[in-house]
Amino acid sequence: METFWCYGYEGTSIQVLVKNMGINRGSLYDTFGDKRALFQSAIAHYDQTVVKDAIARLEAPDASKSAIIDHFYTLIDRAVTDVQRRGCLITNTAVELCPHDPDTATRIATNLKRIEQAFYQALVRAKEKGELSDKHDLNALANFLTCTLQGLRVTSKVNPDREVLRRIAQVALSVLD
Repeated sequence: METFWCYGYEGTSIQVLVKNMGINRGSLYDTFGDKRALFQSAIAHYDQTVVKDAIARLEAPDASKSAIIDHFYTLIDRAVTDVQRRGCLITNTAVELCPHDPDTATRIATNLKRIEQAFYQALVRAKEKGELSDKHDLNALANFLTCTLQGLRVTSKVNPDREVLRRIAQVALSVLD
């Protein structure tokens, strides 16, 4: 997962994989079949570890508006300290492979839907608590927040300036006012 995260699918050779995994080619092929299958396993592992941890606060039973805000600023904190500028494996894969790989596009869409659903549930709780007005379309807001989050991920790879990212988040989060 770490190797694909750093170099992308196309940028990761079998030689780099076996070196970084500390195994031989035969073991890689016997265990995973091929590079593509290993990559799909890496995406699934990323979802079950990194994404799961990242959205845990949004999925908490009491999560609402503050959890959404915290989610964005936590992402910014992680982005500016990511010296390798890896960004998000889901976002990176969406940009690299989804336009020409329907199977991967389906998998990534599922991952993004999971994030969107976490935002939606936090928005529902925020509305129930009176933190959002009735004018808001919660599905549209969840779509928007997911899209903005992905945009922040891409921007942070190019310009990991905390203040720039904070201003973007402030504007985006103003829709919750």
